[in-house]
Amino acid sequence: MKNRLEEVLERQKVVVLDGALATELENRGLSLADSLWSAKILAEQPEEIEAVHYDYFCAGADIGISASYQATIPGFLSKGYTQQQAEEMIARSISLLKQARARFWAEIGEGAGRAYPVLAASIGPYGAYLADGSEYRGEYSLSQQELYAFHRRRMQDLWEAGAEIFACETIPSLLEAKALAQCMQEIPGAGGWICFSCKNGTQICEGTPIAECAAQLEEWDCIQAIGVNCTAPEYVQELIEQIRENSSKPIVVYPNSGECYDAVCKTWHGAAEAQGYEAWAKKWYAAGARLIGGCCRTTPKDIAAIHRWRCGLEGGQTGRR
Repeated sequence: MKNRLEEVLERQKVVVLDGALATELENRGLSLADSLWSAKILAEQPEEIEAVHYDYFCAGADIGISASYQATIPGFLSKGYTQQQAEEMIARSISLLKQARARFWAEIGEGAGRAYPVLAASIGPYGAYLADGSEYRGEYSLSQQELYAFHRRRMQDLWEAGAEIFACETIPSLLEAKALAQCMQEIPGAGGWICFSCKNGTQICEGTPIAECAAQLEEWDCIQAIGVNCTAPEYVQELIEQIRENSSKPIVVYPNSGECYDAVCKTWHGAAEAQGYEAWAKKWYAAGARLIGGCCRTTPKDIAAIHRWRCGLEGGQTGRR
């Protein structure tokens, strides 16, 4: 039986991912000034998360990514929630994604030519739990086994809740990537991608060459794609080329807008790249990427631009935009 990611890759030349969740929640007036970040909305206003997922499906996303990036059991426990409540909220992130997909699909119907959207469970790095910007540094000193123990239960909960693939994202460390692969491999039928946060066109945030990361993850069958996310668009083409030379797996990219994040103030500074996402998508696809979307500071408009370009590339309409 094919994994859902394999299905959509066979169907389409380019698979469109969704964009930033937190950015859209803030655009709708919600405050994420908390160590739980967007995960706090799972407890307070979950309907807003469902609405964002729905808008991304309408914009053209073939894969929706859950609001579980910073939803961890230790994180919820630190805020006074019980273990049971923590696990319920982690599972809720998948339920909201399911609801959004069902609403979207009921509206467009199969005749629209769109692929049935895939539900991806977001797995943020250990650094996201620390809420100090460590996912852009990789400076936490834990063993592979300790990282495995941190991620294992959450991944199991998300899979049992109905996740169809894993989106392990903004990973700054090769050691953590291996721990995540170990977790994924132990869940029967599970698969997904690992995306690294990168500081330039050749290195992930901890300094390891992306070429080495791609080569070392090649042996893991559960890892169905390798790539980068929450990285400046200007570095992505070179990173794709490095991955392509060292791995046979499909390449996934969903960069941020090009602005810089201040982990102390928890704010973004600088200007977004002037080049639109449609133009970037063309370059990334030409370089070898098969799955393309957006990360921090991107919106449904950016995803709609990628979708429009994909429609032209594949020679026809693929549903509502």
